[in-house]
Amino acid sequence: MSTDFKNYLEQLQLEQLLEKLAASNPKALAKTVQHFTRKEAEKRDAIVTNYFGECGIDQMVDAVTKLLFTKPPLPANAKVLDLGAGSGLFTVKVANKVHAKLPSASFFAVDLTPAMLLSLIKKKAGIIAFVGIAENIKGSIEQARVYFKIPQRFDAIFSTLMLHHSTQPEKVFESIKTAVRTNGKAIVIDLCEHGFEEFRTEMGDVHLSFKPEDICRMARKYFSTVKVEKMSGICCKSSGRSAEIFIVTMRNPSQNSII
Repeated sequence: MSTDFKNYLEQLQLEQLLEKLAASNPKALAKTVQHFTRKEAEKRDAIVTNYFGECGIDQMVDAVTKLLFTKPPLPANAKVLDLGAGSGLFTVKVANKVHAKLPSASFFAVDLTPAMLLSLIKKKAGIIAFVGIAENIKGSIEQARVYFKIPQRFDAIFSTLMLHHSTQPEKVFESIKTAVRTNGKAIVIDLCEHGFEEFRTEMGDVHLSFKPEDICRMARKYFSTVKVEKMSGICCKSSGRSAEIFIVTMRNPSQNSII
């Protein structure tokens, strides 16, 4: 663990941070932090892999990476943010694939749970992790810039399996818009709507996920180019339960860009 990150967490006052970020429903957020700190921080990778399988994880990683390299191309010194990075299972895998082609790209990771980010930074050096909320990326960056050098906008933002933990999912899309550069890319992967109420306690879920058409509606309020698809050949399977996966890609292209 880097000394800088350790010192950062020692100085961090989570409740005060949530107040500064004008977080809604702090009690629900506190329960989320408590759930992931006590139950899952060190076991999160194994839990997610158990639900989706190694092949499912790899397929999601490959999907994100492929979209990052579609037109317009990322700059050589691209700045990429994983939103709701958790323990870094996806962050590290995507970063490794991107660095194979763009070794100068920089990766950043934001999550609400410090214990999750501790797991992340143990996996791979060079990823700048900071505590914040998905509904206010801009404010989260401003607070973290006291400790770390973080850009105010990113060339790409991606998020995997985080949205259903958000207390205000539509606000997440608005937040992403404020933090991604014009002509940048945003990618969100999550579960399609399901009826497994037990996921609220098993996985700390706030929502039983979403209908793709509702995701499209929310995203189009903030992005001019939106595409929502179900990911074929992958779903969450556990104890006989199954829920499909969707992926949404978003952009606000500049007038002279090539789509």
